[in-house]
Amino acid sequence: MSKPLIGVTTYVNPAAWGVWKMPAALLPAAYPALIQAAGGLAAMLPPAPDPASARALVARLDGLVIAGGADVEPARYGGEPDPRTGPPARDRDAWELLLVRAALDAGLPLLGICRGMQVLNVALGGTLVQHVDGHTGGVGVFGRHRVHPVPGTRYAALVPEPTDVPTYHHQAVDRLADGLIASAHADDGTVEAVELPGRGWVVGVQWHPEMGDDERVMRGLVQAATPRP
Repeated sequence: MSKPLIGVTTYVNPAAWGVWKMPAALLPAAYPALIQAAGGLAAMLPPAPDPASARALVARLDGLVIAGGADVEPARYGGEPDPRTGPPARDRDAWELLLVRAALDAGLPLLGICRGMQVLNVALGGTLVQHVDGHTGGVGVFGRHRVHPVPGTRYAALVPEPTDVPTYHHQAVDRLADGLIASAHADDGTVEAVELPGRGWVVGVQWHPEMGDDERVMRGLVQAATPRP
């Protein structure tokens, strides 16, 4: 049986290697490593923000990961920028919103990680808190905190016990989009996981499973992704 092909979105940032310095499509190696460890094949998806490209890619994938990264531009959900909100990544916002909507239309299994969970919420009409304290270990350092599953959810079926997760975020879900439900919370009540019942396998987590050693959430995505003939 062939392994499912899982697309994962990328950053586009200035980068330097050898004698070169130029914009590059970037993805921390931990993402494809986790996908491969969970039994999938990873394909990088740099921004190509037009609806036809999103639909064409979704038609070729078995599953989709919306990766972490920059803050979603507040204008995407009708907000005014907070001084602590980072600079917008407009091409990436546009691309990932198109991919999420195309994946939902096609019933493609979808996992949003950190920013990716926030993009999922925004794509469906939800809003974000632009700054929360205490969910990182400091600038450029992953922290850890406890996450409590909501009984009866898809996430709780994958990870039934409270766990300490690797985290690096200063934004979070505010108003949940219609149809989404919270499936895990932090000790302070922050929504730490969401899912979309009745629309196939659609899950978002606020933390970074690729930075830990717990494969269960990614394995859930890979197992839901049926390879195409």
